Amino acid sequence: MTGDWDQFPGGEEIAPGIRAADGAIRFQYSRGSGPGGQNVNKVNTRAELWLAISKIIGLSHAALNRLRQLAASRLTVADELHLVSEIHRSQEANRKEVLERLRQLVQQARVEPKPRRKTRPTAASRRRRLDAKRRRSEIKARRGGKE
Repeated sequence: MTGDWDQFPGGEEIAPGIRAADGAIRFQYSRGSGPGGQNVNKVNTRAELWLAISKIIGLSHAALNRLRQLAASRLTVADELHLVSEIHRSQEANRKEVLERLRQLVQQARVEPKPRRKTRPTAASRRRRLDAKRRRSEIKARRGGKE
């Protein structure tokens, strides 16, 4: 694996401070259906990436679970993340696209959502709501109709 990804003894860096164990990222290339004209018919430009979730180093247990939720439809039975790109004309561009998507997913999973704090409506807002309901009720009652 060469190019954008720095090699580390502990694996390859996916995002700042997060690595994949050595050999955890697997690539496969095939013919894509995206742009490229005749090139599409003869060159393997489609890039597929597989990464075992358990081989990610530097993410907490909770973050790994968030990653599983974020990537639900892209998870295989073997708990591998499967990403595909075929939107570019070149294999290298599709490879970069797939790595960028992986990086974004991991960074998104890293962010811990703020817990929701329960709030109660204020007395004034309750009063306003009830006044509005009363006014609406009076309007409808004044319309009359058959009694």
